[in-house]
Amino acid sequence: MSKKPGDAVLEDSLGNGDVLDDADLVTSEKRGTEFDTRDMNRMGKLPQLRRNFRFPSIFGYSVVLGATWEFALVIVALSLTNGGTAGGIWMFFVVCVGMYFVVLSMAEMASMAPTSGGQYHWVSEFAPPKYQKFLSYMVGWFAVIGWQAAMASISFACAQQFEGLIALNVPNYVVQGWHGTLLSIGVTIFAMVWNTVLVRKLPLVEGIIVILHIFGFFAFVVVLWVMAPRSDPKEVWTDFQDNGGWGSIGLSCLVGMTGPVITLIGADSACHLSEELKDASYVLPRSMVATATVNYILGFVMTITVMSTLGDVTSVLTTTTGQPYIQVVLNATQSRVGTSILTALVAILLLFSAVNLVTTSSRQLFAFARDKGLPFSSTLAYVRPNWDIPLNAVLATLMFSTLLSLIIIGSTIAFNIIISIGQVGTVASYIVAIACIARKRIMGETLLPSRFSLGRAGLAINTIALCFLTLAFVFPFFPASPHPNAAAMNWNILITGFVIVVALIYYFLKAKNIYRGPVEYVKRLSQ
Repeated sequence: MSKKPGDAVLEDSLGNGDVLDDADLVTSEKRGTEFDTRDMNRMGKLPQLRRNFRFPSIFGYSVVLGATWEFALVIVALSLTNGGTAGGIWMFFVVCVGMYFVVLSMAEMASMAPTSGGQYHWVSEFAPPKYQKFLSYMVGWFAVIGWQAAMASISFACAQQFEGLIALNVPNYVVQGWHGTLLSIGVTIFAMVWNTVLVRKLPLVEGIIVILHIFGFFAFVVVLWVMAPRSDPKEVWTDFQDNGGWGSIGLSCLVGMTGPVITLIGADSACHLSEELKDASYVLPRSMVATATVNYILGFVMTITVMSTLGDVTSVLTTTTGQPYIQVVLNATQSRVGTSILTALVAILLLFSAVNLVTTSSRQLFAFARDKGLPFSSTLAYVRPNWDIPLNAVLATLMFSTLLSLIIIGSTIAFNIIISIGQVGTVASYIVAIACIARKRIMGETLLPSRFSLGRAGLAINTIALCFLTLAFVFPFFPASPHPNAAAMNWNILITGFVIVVALIYYFLKAKNIYRGPVEYVKRLSQ
């Protein structure tokens, strides 16, 4: 093969110095390392996406998507209502520990089978053969719905920061439902542009935004510890409160655990980019653990900081900005300009968290559609030549988030109830996946080789993760306070039931005949 201008000489997996043209370069980018090729071949998947991510970029991606210290600020009111300052701090710590065991469990499975499918693929491989197809199908639905709802949630959370910024600087501003809808849609469109037109720049941008993420954290911590009034440490760390009226401090704190779970959930975020990560079976699990370590520490420190510097709690909870942390900063600095800068920083970081969330949610959608688990699967799984991204899945994510955002016009309460399926669906997918690999350990079955093995500690780690996830699954169904009326009732159980019914109807009408489960492709390849 003759060399043309623009061609390059690359060492292939056998060590041959072959001349590769542009088409060969694209193919090489998709195949990645020898381990990547081996993993994709074992799973029976064709490489369709470019492996543009490396450890620094996937680490930055996950850290920014997690947005832990940012959400630690946003959920202040929820923690104060159920648990008080002490409840907020200690429950955040408990969730950090529990989620760390979840991350370790997920990281091991991600190394065994690094695929965009994540949980539903792992269930398909690790569940008992009799239940592999059905369980992986249901987990796929939970994961897809969970991440799609999370996209609408982050869009609205970001929109609320912009609304708070406006309210801070325009005294007569009154938040309207349609404001939140338009801002949420705007955030989603911004995220979609970065995931389509500017997608090749995304790994580079992750490095820049993660620096902003770290510096923003220190900016908040320094400002609050230096300028804000400090509460009595003993009261902050030991004064548990049942402000929700549950009649039990313990139950109130457990209900308040939902806030930290919302903040720290998303252990599988990077997993769904494994087919775009070079040397995924090695890099992915280590980036997951590194991300959890950094983000959990930042989130916990920020929780301690804001709980220790609340000042006038009444003014914080009744603030016209709608965001208690904005009032905390304003009370500390006595400067609208300074507070506006810090609020804008949170808004920008949540904006890029939304960018990353579109990436993850669309890849999860693409992977499940590729295995024919959804209506219109062939359309959703289509990857346009030369784009090398699941464009249709990205557009579907935009449409789904936009439709959900329209609910905000009528009621933010109804919107929050509907998107709460995000936490339930994601946690449910974690439970089933980890339970399947724990079962294999208990039964003494052979596990797939992993470049991130938990070894003899695996069963203990899986068990602790499952115990924690059980709590995290139950309490999102609780209302904000006991004895709610119809308007204040948490209808999450109804939404979850509706999703299950829809999934079952589609399964028995069509998916049962066309969805085979990822393990079928693995088995056929290995024969």
